[in-house]
Order: sequence, then C-alpha cells, then structure tokens
Amino acid sequence: MKRLKDKVAIITGGAGGIGKATAKLFLEEGAKVVIVDLDKEVLEKASYELDHENLSFCVADVSKAKDVEKYVMETLEVHEKIDIFFNNAGIEGRIRPIAEYPDEVFDKVIAVNLKGVWLGCKHVIPKMVEGGSVIITSSVAGLKGFEGLGAYVASKHAAVGIMRTAALEFAPRKIRVNTVHPAPVNNRMMRSIEADSSPENPEEVKKGFEASIPLARYAESEEIAALTLFLASDESKYITGSTYVIDGGMLTA
Repeated sequence: MKRLKDKVAIITGGAGGIGKATAKLFLEEGAKVVIVDLDKEVLEKASYELDHENLSFCVADVSKAKDVEKYVMETLEVHEKIDIFFNNAGIEGRIRPIAEYPDEVFDKVIAVNLKGVWLGCKHVIPKMVEGGSVIITSSVAGLKGFEGLGAYVASKHAAVGIMRTAALEFAPRKIRVNTVHPAPVNNRMMRSIEADSSPENPEEVKKGFEASIPLARYAESEEIAALTLFLASDESKYITGSTYVIDGGMLTA
C-alpha cells in the first residue's frame, strides 16, 4: 500500500530542488499535491517535469497573508482537505558579516524564511484534518552559527521556535509538527552561496563545505525528500516537536 494514499499535501517552495523532489516522492506514494511558489513560469516548468494528474500549483508569495490564504483556499476548493503541510519555502540572502549586511536583504530573508513559516502555520494548520503532519524546513544553520550567514541563521533558528510552539498548540488535534535540518544540499541555493562567497573560485567554497562533512559530500534533494516522506506518513504518528538532522555528520564533527 502506498504510504500517502488519499492524503492531500501542500508544499511551499514547491518548484525548488527540495520541494520538487518531495512533490515527486509524495505523488509516487499516492498523495494529491499542491506546489506553491512565487514564479508562475517556474511552477509551470516543474509541473511539466513532474507530469502527474494529481499535481496542481498555486502562485503565491508566502510572506503575504492574503497569498497564504489564497493557496489554502484553492487547495480546499479542489481537494476539500489538507493532511500534510511541507512549510519549505526559503531564500539564502547574501554572504556578508553582520556589520556589513544590507538591511533590505535582511528584511527579505526574514519575510520569507520566518514570516512565511509563521503565516503558513497560522493559516494552514487550523484547516488541516485531525492527525495531520507539518514539516518545516530549517537547516543545520538552525542549530549552529555560520559566519556571513547571519540573517539566514537567525531565520532558521526562529523556525525551530515556531515548530516547538505549534507542536504544543496543535497537539490536542493530534497534528504533529517537526523540523528538518539539512546540511548543504546540491541545488541552486548552494550554487548561489558558493558564488557569493567567492565569485572567482566557488568550487573552493564547495570543497570547504564538503571538508566539514564527515560523509564528504553535499546532500541530494531526494535524500531530504525521503526524510520528509517519513515525517509526512503515519509511520511518524507519535513524533512531534522534534528536530530531524540530515547532515552527513556535519554537526557531530
């Protein structure tokens, strides 16, 4: 039996690397999936690549309450329920010391990574069925500091606080809430971080990150998706308020 048979899932940041890989896996496991992202063309491309009858998309800015309400409403209009919420959308910002960090970039990172998670929990979870699952994408940067990534680190730490509060508040309805904490993932975000850290030699930045990981490589989006599937499925029905690290040993080193 498919692990998500007859479940309805919303995935924000659904056209990005982790979001798209998770949508693919959820669809394979029997879910009906709504992917949410800011760019219609990117969403259309992702939908074309995934090519599944149980996939739909919604263009929305996760940092705006009206847009969040829109993707909730559209999901309920089509599917009449929400079982799974992968609160995944996020941006990296810039690589700059705190003293030099642009205020406008800080504001944007907080708007997407923190307010977007907050608004998702505020508007989606009350509409979810009893026994549903919420997975929030944090990062190893939600559990430790990284020089130059102050805004990102702050936002990802804050996501853990939201998770722990939501896990308590929605426990009476048996809705579980957890965070996942990837190390660097082999996708667009890390290409951006590498290039911003060293425009002349981004490959050396990649090697530096890999050297800090005992398994000596970046994660793949599909590996994060596999963990998310476990947390979305009934196999994790007694797990809530937890931080799930998937980092190749990075935090242990």
